[in-house]
Amino acid sequence: MCEIKDKQKIAAIIEEVLGEKQICNLKRLGGLTNRTYYVKTPSGEYALRLAGEGTQELINRSHEKVSTELACEIGIDTKLYYFNEDNGVKVANYIENAITLSPEDMRSEENIVLAAQTFKRLHHSGVDTKVPFDVIEMAEAYEAFIESNGGTFYEDYETIKNYINQIKTDYLQQVVKVPCHNDPLCENWILQGGNKMHLIDWEYAGMNDPMWDLADVSLEAEFGSEQDNLLLATYFGREATKEEWAAFFINKVLIDYLWSLWGKTRAVFDAEEMEKYALDRYVRMKQNIEKLKGE
Repeated sequence: MCEIKDKQKIAAIIEEVLGEKQICNLKRLGGLTNRTYYVKTPSGEYALRLAGEGTQELINRSHEKVSTELACEIGIDTKLYYFNEDNGVKVANYIENAITLSPEDMRSEENIVLAAQTFKRLHHSGVDTKVPFDVIEMAEAYEAFIESNGGTFYEDYETIKNYINQIKTDYLQQVVKVPCHNDPLCENWILQGGNKMHLIDWEYAGMNDPMWDLADVSLEAEFGSEQDNLLLATYFGREATKEEWAAFFINKVLIDYLWSLWGKTRAVFDAEEMEKYALDRYVRMKQNIEKLKGE
């Protein structure tokens, strides 16, 4: 469903960007934070994004634009027509004959292989985007946002934070960073024609540990050991080493730590739904911490 104010805004954007005064079809595509729409005009079909409330305080749109342009250049995202760094409005080519993947879809062997190949293409692009992705700094920014907006933390949060800071000292300071997507949830994977994979939505992209992307897609699609083995073996072209497996699980912990805090920031606007999201992440993070300690 499209709100009246969005209809008016979309019409103005389409006329300004594409010179089109007629919209033949308009429908909401979804989005957890933003509002994304399918827009059909006499000249073509487009995906148009309107940034969500409060995202300007959490997302650097200039950084997102750099990463989006890189993804388009190396062929893992669709054509970009317009990107407004001030308000986050984006217009891109609509991907025809495409399927937005679900966790179940992503667990198929074919899609795991395509995802690993997509990550490899991104991570091996040789480009330094100059866009930082520092999990500790981001977590601190989310903490400040939560505190300033009357949010709450879990009772054992300080204990968990100390553990994360130890990971920073023992692991993060040695990581060689490459361009990463950093938020490859299943809904950000679009399969076209059965064999062409697109990775979309680069809001959180930046220079990071490549193992983050691999660990993240594993978490989002709820991979088991077989899927994890296939993902890493395809990515490396061989069996993963003990050190690489350790890095894989360390990143699982860091991912749920960060996105649990992100969920807390969104709970300021969407309390019940996002509190559940944050808690689910937090509980799984503690489970993986226990696995790491045990090993």
